[in-house]
Amino acid sequence: MMTMRNWIAFFLILASLACLYPGLFQPIMSIAITPKLPLVGEVTLYESTQSILKTIETLYTNNNQLVAILILLFSVIVPIIKAILLLVVLFLKKLGSRKKLFNFVHLIGKWSMADVFVVGVFLAFLATKSNDGFHAEIHAGFYYFLAYCLISLLAIQIMKVEEETPVLEDEKKA
Repeated sequence: MMTMRNWIAFFLILASLACLYPGLFQPIMSIAITPKLPLVGEVTLYESTQSILKTIETLYTNNNQLVAILILLFSVIVPIIKAILLLVVLFLKKLGSRKKLFNFVHLIGKWSMADVFVVGVFLAFLATKSNDGFHAEIHAGFYYFLAYCLISLLAIQIMKVEEETPVLEDEKKA
């Protein structure tokens, strides 16, 4: 039988996964380079709206495979593995196995760059807002991904991995 904390963690893990999906597929940011030129006016030199997965694809096809693979690993694969393992931890019966898996999740969670990625996107957004020729706009995908990060961190903090206290026969009779 799961504790109330672990039921809350269970629903938070599901909520984080529900946020991760649109966070990966919906656009996270638009960037446009539109300088104002004398006599011509505003000219659009570059315009792009990308989701996380589209960014990975673009990086990969533009000979930035290492960066694409790192973003794929730490922003897609690790979060999914982490969520699956946390769900397994919640329903495993053996305490030793639960603790080992939970510790492994903590280990890979330290290497997850999901929260670093969100902060990086936000900083890039703020940096590009400082110049008149650069325009940046954050879209819903960013907020979904940010929600995934915060909810999954909260789920791990709430989750409690300990041995279920067995009910003794004497306590059952009382």
